[in-house]
Amino acid sequence: MRVACVQLGVKGGAVSTNVDRALDRVRTAAVAGADVVVLPELFDVGYFAFDSYARVAESLAGERLSKFAAVAADEGVHVLAGTVVEDLAASAADGIDVPATDGIANTAVLFDRAGDRRLVYRKRHLFGYGSEETDRMVPGESTPVVEIDGVRVGVTTCYDLRFPEQFRELTDAGVDCVLVPSAWPYPRIEHWRTLGRARAIENLAYVAAVNGSGEFGEDALCGRTTVYDPWGTTLASAGDEPTTLTADVDPDRVAAVREEFPALRDRR
Repeated sequence: MRVACVQLGVKGGAVSTNVDRALDRVRTAAVAGADVVVLPELFDVGYFAFDSYARVAESLAGERLSKFAAVAADEGVHVLAGTVVEDLAASAADGIDVPATDGIANTAVLFDRAGDRRLVYRKRHLFGYGSEETDRMVPGESTPVVEIDGVRVGVTTCYDLRFPEQFRELTDAGVDCVLVPSAWPYPRIEHWRTLGRARAIENLAYVAAVNGSGEFGEDALCGRTTVYDPWGTTLASAGDEPTTLTADVDPDRVAAVREEFPALRDRR
């Protein structure tokens, strides 16, 4: 499974511009042979555009995500629109299961090659350190798993990297690869590098940590999108400028590493 990680340049509050950029990058990655294209956290509005969250929130069946369903079907590629601001009441009205019937959530949606919604993940660990996310959003309650082209895939979001028990849940569910759309800022670059690699090493799984790029007043995203293999080896990495990088995920490699190295079997 070839994963294309889109380190998108995000402009705060400029939803139309951000969405158009993202759609273009999905099409380009699909033409280049990607099986799955992953977008960063809150690529639609920009993580630090807190005052815009409520204004731009939509149902998961709304117009914005419908564009990504359409491009997934048109290009025959899986797309993780990860993440967008979800209006929970609007989603509920459209018959979508939600953790609450009011408020907004930080939600990742995976569309398959037919444009069908295959996985919905609402960020479980909301960030409150110098951020308004905790005050404005409703946390998710589960971490679902889906199979893509024979690869078991899970999704977490940004701050979730600091909670290893969530990744161990995914490992126990048989996950080979975790996709992590993020909006990780400066100056915590070493945390970003260390946590993504650690989650790969301790779970003997691929981790694709996909960050955004761009400045939001005094805040800036650090980029450094990286894909790690089950040994924690870097397969592909970026700087802080917008780019797309690719890496191949092989479930047989995961099985071989877990068979060779007994850490998961040695748990007590």
